[in-house]
Amino acid sequence: MSQRPVLRRCVACRKLLDRKQLLKVTKDYQDGIVLDGGMGRSAYLCPTETCFKESYRRKRLQKALRCQVPASIVEMLQKRLNHCIDADIEAI
Repeated sequence: MSQRPVLRRCVACRKLLDRKQLLKVTKDYQDGIVLDGGMGRSAYLCPTETCFKESYRRKRLQKALRCQVPASIVEMLQKRLNHCIDADIEAI
């Protein structure tokens, strides 16, 4: 019997996708804001440039996490996004 995928919604485009396809940003109760880990309130983002820009412009991550997202986390997300895009281009 196969397991059903765990679905999460992108905060920018509102698409419902498997959580393995999304970038996870978590407001951890100990460490603050972390990427791809931690326990606490989470927000998910499609690994696309348009979703990243939309979430930044409309402050969707801040609203979903109910806190300010530091510039260092935004930069890390941008680097991770660029890495995902580069990996997709290499796969083609």
